[in-house]
Amino acid sequence: MPASLDGRLVVALSSRALFDFEEENQLFENSDDRAYMRLQQQRLDDPAKPGTAFSLARKLLAFNADGQTPRVEVVVLSRNDPISGMRVFRSAQHYGLSIERGVFTRGQSPWRYLRPLKADLFLSANEDDVRSALAAGVAAARVFPQSARASAAYPDELRIAFDGDAVLFSDEAEQIYQRDGLDAFQAHERERKLTPLPAGPFKEVLHALQRLQAGAAPMRLRTALVTARSAPAHERAIRTLMDWEVEVDEAMFLGGLPKGEFLREFEPDFFFDDQHGHIQNAVPHVPAGHVTMGVTNR
Repeated sequence: MPASLDGRLVVALSSRALFDFEEENQLFENSDDRAYMRLQQQRLDDPAKPGTAFSLARKLLAFNADGQTPRVEVVVLSRNDPISGMRVFRSAQHYGLSIERGVFTRGQSPWRYLRPLKADLFLSANEDDVRSALAAGVAAARVFPQSARASAAYPDELRIAFDGDAVLFSDEAEQIYQRDGLDAFQAHERERKLTPLPAGPFKEVLHALQRLQAGAAPMRLRTALVTARSAPAHERAIRTLMDWEVEVDEAMFLGGLPKGEFLREFEPDFFFDDQHGHIQNAVPHVPAGHVTMGVTNR
């Protein structure tokens, strides 16, 4: 029978999301792709350093360690050329990452391959590719290579933090806030506390993660909702998760406080937020990705 990724959580990562290729990328931007290719070829036997999403990928793949049918597939989807792709695969092998599939497009946008890969999540350093993926209905975020790397404090626990509006939820309420201000937002959410929020791009990612947790695996999952919401707008968010029959382990209703120091204490392997300011506050502390979705990113 032909190979199939059905039933797996498929996570697609660009080369720069998985590995630290910033030195090589600077050459690409300042010179040409052939100089970049020559440098990557010279370094084929030198494993690249881990990138922003490395810990996320490693821990996701650990859910396959029970010896049963694999439940997670990590693939590389990259604007890199095929020669550079050789170094990506060799680096993955060096670190013991079971990554077998990759698409390398030499400068062309690779997002269309998300559909045949049936990808649930796409992380890339290229904002245009992330926007294209989100427009196609795939949860996606722009990684920041300068982000702090994940903590080593929880080797057997995958920890992920999500913003609420425009990430787990739609940006319905955020539109009210941007147009009419905080008081109108609070009133809107208080009046609709029993009405679940529409789904955002990462709802199904949270569902898929919880399905992973349901199986027997050496890796555990811990999730957090980290939102600028505060009471009374907190209730609609929690009731929405209840309606979806999904749970988060921690919820932080920060009422506009900077998120970075709270994330530093939670120590996630990755944090997703739609607002650039929140991401900039987070990157000195944790791996972070910008979900370029919703009214704040138009």
